[in-house]
Amino acid sequence: MYIKPVFLYPRKLADKVKLKYKRVLLKLSGESLSGDAHTGIDVNILNYLTAEIKKVYDLGVDVGIVIGGGNIYRGLSAQAQGIDAVTGDYMGMLATIINSLALQNSLEKAGMPTRLLSAIDMNKIAEPFLRRRAMRHFEKRRIVIFGAGTGNPYFTTDTAGALRALEVCAEVILKGTRVDGVYDDDPEKNKDAVLYQNITFGDALSKNLKVMDMTAFALCRENNIPIIVFNMNKEGNFKDIVMGKKVGTFVHN
Repeated sequence: MYIKPVFLYPRKLADKVKLKYKRVLLKLSGESLSGDAHTGIDVNILNYLTAEIKKVYDLGVDVGIVIGGGNIYRGLSAQAQGIDAVTGDYMGMLATIINSLALQNSLEKAGMPTRLLSAIDMNKIAEPFLRRRAMRHFEKRRIVIFGAGTGNPYFTTDTAGALRALEVCAEVILKGTRVDGVYDDDPEKNKDAVLYQNITFGDALSKNLKVMDMTAFALCRENNIPIIVFNMNKEGNFKDIVMGKKVGTFVHN
């Protein structure tokens, strides 16, 4: 059951502006870090994402982040190369840690305190994920990055994002993409594709719209946590959402 969060950070931070959301889970794909190269990490993209996150952090919003690892390694590609699915998934989890460390470094250079929590024990570089620890970091106004997915093979970082959002009582999942939201067709291939501004979980299922993977989607639907799919590459979109402006596609019950 979804429990409304209790926010313990200093109220003066959030009282300066009217916020719609005070705790969010930002889900980013690994590819979002690679830019046009579609592989590796683009420092310019990293700096841009850092600046966008800082705008939201400075409002007094609690920010949790889950980032994929597809820019470094993909499990599906591993299978094509003869690597078994479980091994490939673990390799992908390690790729998310690389991306998480890069983002953590960039955020801290910009003056934001962070903590990286890993679903797989790797004490030299990240804290183990514990729900109570994550909640305490939010109370201390730290950005919390959740790495290594769920720690289990066969689950995507979409599912990790949904799971962590529920565990830390985030009010919404914000899925940052390179398009403006959820369309009835691929907008990068069909210029006449129609953007949905508001759609229910049921309609998204019946129309077979690719919002998140089915496990993540089911978690959000059953626990009544909304998803907003938006274009992270448009400056100010992230901040506009937490302030209540209509951006992207709102998926809800």
